[in-house]
Amino acid sequence: MQRTRTLKHHADLVDRMASAQGVDLEQKVMEGLLTPDDISTAVLACTGCSSPGDCEHWLASHETGAPAPSYCRNVELFEDIKASRRV
Repeated sequence: MQRTRTLKHHADLVDRMASAQGVDLEQKVMEGLLTPDDISTAVLACTGCSSPGDCEHWLASHETGAPAPSYCRNVELFEDIKASRRV
């Protein structure tokens, strides 16, 4: 049960960080720039973060459009998506 809770928590963080970057993950899947597996990979990368609390704090204190923090394990993914590059 703990693993499921962890995955859901990090899926939420990935979605919120993408939104903060101005990226709609679902839309990008429909556009063919991203696959559901790409999102799963991003969530798994996020679970490897040693400080998800820092991410939560960052999300609470930054407005949409602010660059993702350098410690984000998905910063390159978000940059590629924003540049409309296929992942």
